[in-house]
Amino acid sequence: MKLNTHLCEILDIVHPIIQAGMAGGPTTVELVANVSNAGALGTLGAAYMKPEEIKMAIRDIKERTTKPFAVNLFCTNGTDQYDGVEESQKVLNDIREKLGIETSEHHVVTNNFFEEQFEILIEEKVPVISTAFGVLPKDKMAVAKQHNIIITTMVTTVQEALLAEENGADIIIAQGSDAGGHRGTFEIEKNTNGATVGTFSLVPQVVDAVSVPVVAAGGIMDSRGLVAALALGAQGVQMGTAFLTTTESGAHPVYKQALLNSSEESTVITKVFSGRPARGIHNTFIQAYFDAKISPADFPTQNTMTTDIRKYAAMQNNPEYMSLWAGQATRLLQNEVPARKLVLDLVAGAKQLLSTN
Repeated sequence: MKLNTHLCEILDIVHPIIQAGMAGGPTTVELVANVSNAGALGTLGAAYMKPEEIKMAIRDIKERTTKPFAVNLFCTNGTDQYDGVEESQKVLNDIREKLGIETSEHHVVTNNFFEEQFEILIEEKVPVISTAFGVLPKDKMAVAKQHNIIITTMVTTVQEALLAEENGADIIIAQGSDAGGHRGTFEIEKNTNGATVGTFSLVPQVVDAVSVPVVAAGGIMDSRGLVAALALGAQGVQMGTAFLTTTESGAHPVYKQALLNSSEESTVITKVFSGRPARGIHNTFIQAYFDAKISPADFPTQNTMTTDIRKYAAMQNNPEYMSLWAGQATRLLQNEVPARKLVLDLVAGAKQLLSTN
């Protein structure tokens, strides 16, 4: 095995490590640029950003690095789904009263900026576009290919991997259920949590099924995980949770502390924050829906409905009502480590393991 894999050649990076594009603020321009400058691939989580915000962030990243980086978008139906909104709002209003927020009865409208977001990525000549929840639409894929943009697609099953390859993905991110944050499952049936296949069960099966490079994601936190992923046939790893406690991370301080206080038993997969299944640390917000025996509304409506609560909880430094996305290996987290050091330590450790085995 070697660390300089074909993935490195395709992405024009030195180390086979991708920093996951975590939407909602953790992936600051400093984090993205410093990961890329360290020889890995930094990724801006842009799914919730307005087009102009994305443009400014991309230009800021380019001022900080000449190395390749990625921008992540959600490829899913961005249209509001109003089934269950009224029932869900009852739970949310109870929470609002506890936090001292004005209750809400207004009609929920989610802004869908996907078309404009994609146009910005093309205009700004982003080197890599990564997608979650599905593949780029055929017309968008054709445009990206015309501009020689590399496309990575997150999958959670072999069937999704085959679909991604068929639709033009250059690199497939095999995301196991160990992963923190949103499940990358393409189609979420109501009352299901999507595919929940573990990382090291999923990766070799995806590797055997497709011809494009496969990247392992989910629960990978250190050099041992990198080497194990390579041994299973992956050509690199994508890591999210590990970067949340870096010095450049935009994660809220109480979120970082909750991560450091958590263990492999702390997380659950839940839809209550966004309407799509995501793995995060169990807290009072999640328990409120469990106690009420009420299902949340669908994505993206539920995500819009919970925005005020999550923001207000952050202002109050109250982790009990924040979305604390985390994978299942948080005992391995390092506190306030620079992103560059995290990348270089991963590589150094992997080299040592490969040289002694």
